[in-house]
Amino acid sequence: MSSPEKKWKTVESGPHSYEEALHPVVRKNYGKWKYHEIPKPGVLKHVAESGDAIYTVRAGTPRQDTVDMVRRLCDIADKYCDGYFRFTIRNNVEFLTPRQENVELMIKELEEMGFPVGGTGSCVSSVSHTQGWLHCDIPATDASGVVKSMMDSLYHEFRHMEMPNKVRLSTSCCSINCGGQADIAVVVKHTRPPRINHDNLSMICELPKAVTRCPVAAIRPTMVNGKRSLMVDEAKCICCGACFGACPSMEINHPEHSKFAIWVGGKNSNARSKPSTMSIVAHNLPNNPPRWPEVTEAVGKILSAYKEGGRPWERVGEWINRIGWKRFFEETGLTFDEDMIDSYRHARSTFNQSAHVRF
Repeated sequence: MSSPEKKWKTVESGPHSYEEALHPVVRKNYGKWKYHEIPKPGVLKHVAESGDAIYTVRAGTPRQDTVDMVRRLCDIADKYCDGYFRFTIRNNVEFLTPRQENVELMIKELEEMGFPVGGTGSCVSSVSHTQGWLHCDIPATDASGVVKSMMDSLYHEFRHMEMPNKVRLSTSCCSINCGGQADIAVVVKHTRPPRINHDNLSMICELPKAVTRCPVAAIRPTMVNGKRSLMVDEAKCICCGACFGACPSMEINHPEHSKFAIWVGGKNSNARSKPSTMSIVAHNLPNNPPRWPEVTEAVGKILSAYKEGGRPWERVGEWINRIGWKRFFEETGLTFDEDMIDSYRHARSTFNQSAHVRF
């Protein structure tokens, strides 16, 4: 018996192509741009080989967005941008229009609504940060709250291009650092290994999963009071808290022992110098919501010194490499101690040393 003739059309259920969300001018000139410029803070102008031009107005948002707020942004996009706008990875919102006369009208309306226009060129842009208390399952602090506190004090630096080069900030609510590499990063630092609840660990945790979650093989199976459980080799533990996500019985968060550290010099691009990882310059800062004044003060010291001593186009890490670490600590007023020296030696021989896959 032959199979019945197919009379339906397969509907693709995956994500739509990103091209559908591009402004028609961008789609038409994709990959064919001649140059771009920054007429003023928060405004970009891209000119294509065809002669077409499109303006981008960038504004900062609070990151924790309500439906009403998104609808107001959509209204602006409908009014001035043919319905096209987008959010960036740093929680800025960008409106694109080919009509220059709409730029100042948009800026005026956005700032009246409380969205500061800026974040372009040599300024401090909005912060790339992790979920914090709202979504993350292992947060030791509220990353978005730290962002709010920092950007309140950096409002001027966001709206004015007065830095030697662009400054990228990030915050992370745990030591895993989902915020990534940045010029300045605020990352949780746990100061003691996890506390293990042996009474319920075997009932709610998958032991093999928790063991393999540790990046330095510091977790091992054991027996406690006749029950299967886990133990931590405290000499190898780096207090990262990765195990807590796989096993809630290995609690590591603590209001006193989970503190903040500040790292500097991270860079993802290869412009002028190769990409680089961050180095710690301040730690054991208190985790004291809702304003975290010690963290904001330390970040402000670093930015003030960089603004004063950095040369044009130097990123934070490049500035530090030029002046040296001794002078960096002198100019920022931060305190160096021996715990900032990377002396960890318990990692596997291939750990964090190569991108090659080994079997």
